[in-house]
Amino acid sequence: MTTRWNLLRLVCVLALWALPVLPGTGQTPETSSPPSPQQLVQTRANAPDDQAIENRIAAIFLQIDSLAHVEVDVREGVVSLTGSVSNSATALRAKDIAGRLEGVVTVEDKIDRTLDIEGNVSPLVDNFNTKMKSYYRALPLLGLGLALFLIISFAGHLLANWMWLWRRLLRNPFLAELVSQAVRVASVAVALVLALSLVGATALMGTIIGGVGVLGIAIGFAVRDSLENYISSIMLSLRQPFRANEHVVIGDQEGKVVRLTSRATVLMTLDGNHLRIPNAMVFKAVILNYSRNPERRFEFDLGVDAEDDPIAAMTLGLDTLGALPFVLKQPDASAFIQTVGDSNIVLRFQGWLNQTQTDFSKARGLAISATKDALETGGFTLPEPIYRLRFDGPVGSEAVRRMQDAASTDRRKPAAVAATAGSEALDVTPDHHIEKKVDEERAETMETDLLDSGRPVE
Repeated sequence: MTTRWNLLRLVCVLALWALPVLPGTGQTPETSSPPSPQQLVQTRANAPDDQAIENRIAAIFLQIDSLAHVEVDVREGVVSLTGSVSNSATALRAKDIAGRLEGVVTVEDKIDRTLDIEGNVSPLVDNFNTKMKSYYRALPLLGLGLALFLIISFAGHLLANWMWLWRRLLRNPFLAELVSQAVRVASVAVALVLALSLVGATALMGTIIGGVGVLGIAIGFAVRDSLENYISSIMLSLRQPFRANEHVVIGDQEGKVVRLTSRATVLMTLDGNHLRIPNAMVFKAVILNYSRNPERRFEFDLGVDAEDDPIAAMTLGLDTLGALPFVLKQPDASAFIQTVGDSNIVLRFQGWLNQTQTDFSKARGLAISATKDALETGGFTLPEPIYRLRFDGPVGSEAVRRMQDAASTDRRKPAAVAATAGSEALDVTPDHHIEKKVDEERAETMETDLLDSGRPVE
């Protein structure tokens, strides 16, 4: 039984093995793609003669100094290379040359690498000598290219130094200097391109241009803040947003303009300190110029009691403002009800003054004082904070008595105050001390100023 089972298993295995090649089964045997002509090994009938192959390879090796000591033996298309060479690169070269001939089936590399000093150094010396000879022959052409480079560069340098020409054309010292530097750089670039083209070093020229482009991108990312500030300086010099000694607010910084440089805008604050703002921030900031329009409006709020007549209070306040000598009659002063509170009515008064003749802060303060005194004199009550105090015992009674005595004391009248006040407190003429300091700073410092009074402002 065991023998029959083994025989049955053997028959099944043979049947499965023979199934792909049996006709009529619908199965096709797997076939590989036909070999390419390079993969075909020629038969003896059409293969080249081994001796012819050997003679051909040997003749080729004799023409190459580094392969002169390589011996060749060819049998049935198999090339055996023996002998000695100086390094592995030479051996690989010999094997590559032998494998190119028709009829060669394969190449056996049996070459000995001696790695001797002379065999490895001599090719380098010969190559160096060959290049030096070629450079020697090219010396006249190289000299001509160098002379062309120097002439064009020198001409560009002379043209860039004609600052009077650029300032006459551009009328801006910053732009004139910028164009001058651009002409100098452009002349060097043109000279280099023409010189390299003359000597035939176009590949080197492409490498230099590519390297300069990559370097420029890297530098641009590294100094992008400085470039932004530099470009902002150019735009500000073209726009001329303010003049020297003008009172401006740039962002949240306030002061008098000293100068506009290629890097920053210099202000002198109202307390006499220097302030440098980068031009990139100035270009993007909101600029408020107080000096552009000499007429400036001031405003302030005063409250009256809720039981008082606000219209009568506003009329009295406007008459007071109109009587002040520094308040302009045109445009005239105005007043309106700002808010109505639980126990008071807030009135807003507005008036105009000329900043060239009047100090804004002093005039506003005097206008507030005069209007307040006029309302109090006219019987209007200015609301005050109300506190409830409780006093018990004899100590509390004494305190109440003292407070009543103090309340019964007559206040000074506004007329008395005006009569006893000094003339300095009522002086509203502008303070020109900061302006003088700015003029002195501009006269003493030789730093380039991009503000041009001859050009229109933005």
